[in-house]
Amino acid sequence: MHRVLVFSHATVGDEATVRHPRKRISQLGDVLRQDVVGGVLLLLAAVTALVWANSGWSEHYHDLRAWTFGPESLHLNLSLAAWAADGLLAIFFFVVALELKREFVHGELRDLRRAAVPVLAAICGIAAPALVYVTVNVAAGSNALDGWAIPAATDIAFALAVLAVIGRNLPSSLRIFLLTLAVVDDLIAITIIAVVYTSSLSFAPLLAAVVPLALFAWLVRRYPTRWWLLIPVGLVMWALVHAAGVHATIAGVALGLVVPAAQWCERYEHAVRPISAGFAVPVFAFLAAGVTVGGLSGLMGSLSEPVTLGIVGGLVLGKVVGIAGITLLIKRYTRSASDLHPADVCGIALLAGIGFTVSLLIGDLAFDSGAVSDQVRIGVLTGSLISALCGAAILGIRNRAYRRLDETRTSQ
Repeated sequence: MHRVLVFSHATVGDEATVRHPRKRISQLGDVLRQDVVGGVLLLLAAVTALVWANSGWSEHYHDLRAWTFGPESLHLNLSLAAWAADGLLAIFFFVVALELKREFVHGELRDLRRAAVPVLAAICGIAAPALVYVTVNVAAGSNALDGWAIPAATDIAFALAVLAVIGRNLPSSLRIFLLTLAVVDDLIAITIIAVVYTSSLSFAPLLAAVVPLALFAWLVRRYPTRWWLLIPVGLVMWALVHAAGVHATIAGVALGLVVPAAQWCERYEHAVRPISAGFAVPVFAFLAAGVTVGGLSGLMGSLSEPVTLGIVGGLVLGKVVGIAGITLLIKRYTRSASDLHPADVCGIALLAGIGFTVSLLIGDLAFDSGAVSDQVRIGVLTGSLISALCGAAILGIRNRAYRRLDETRTSQ
């Protein structure tokens, strides 16, 4: 009805002129919603940051990250890197929360019996990498134990992008398994960020944040299409959560969870995902991934540090041991997961070792600055790259096997 009123006084030519840009924007949104496109943009942003940070203009990159702006009176005079981590990633976590709620209400997580295997795999896929990280650092006498959660995270966008590229003939159950596992992983990672990496808590702004959250919950039910009302309320809630000392991405989670799953979760995700995948996450990756390695000798030196080794070992080895280990044990002794081939499970477990976005965020929260922060970035990038390549190799072989099987069935 609203669209009819808008165009009621337009000529046919004017209507075509107005609708043409809208059609272009709609097509762009459809492209940005594809898993592959989001993963490619993420990769390009990270590579660009790495190249710039290791070029002759590296100081300009670090100056850009450190550039501050925002109202000091509201305690929002933040660096560009902080705005990306606290602000842009709130958009990413809003989309994650929408996906979480949809899965809990209508998806795989609704039936606990069906969700039991990927849920247990996600839990073990967080515990085992954390144990690997702690073991490596304790054995080396390092006191950098605050980073135990860094290799525990899975980058859902990147993992699904790799699977979409190389797994077109793989069973659909594998994508559902990875998606469910990654969604539960994100839920646990969000909880860790809120509980473990909240250093100081101010209860007054935190309690005050309940008011805009409740207002948002009411508005999203009463006026769900009026985004010009919802966005300011959401921004106020975000600012209060930030002022409370809780990582501001939690605001995005809370706002996403109050959206009604039955009517609007999927629509809001459809609308916001292009902004998250096409802008918010790539910009964060660009501002978080740039580390000055210092040549091959500097890279090798960083890779020998316990923090870096712990992260790489956690992402590559810990994820496989945790996820594949528990899944294959369940498959061996119960009827659950009977449709999952062991090689497929190992490939998916390796893809879950692509930590990237959330791992970089946790790394920034665990270690403020200095050489350890650089070791974290190198560890996350190296571990994620090894996991992606190994997972893609295994699943690529399995994909060809499934394709030959499909061709054989078709020819018979």
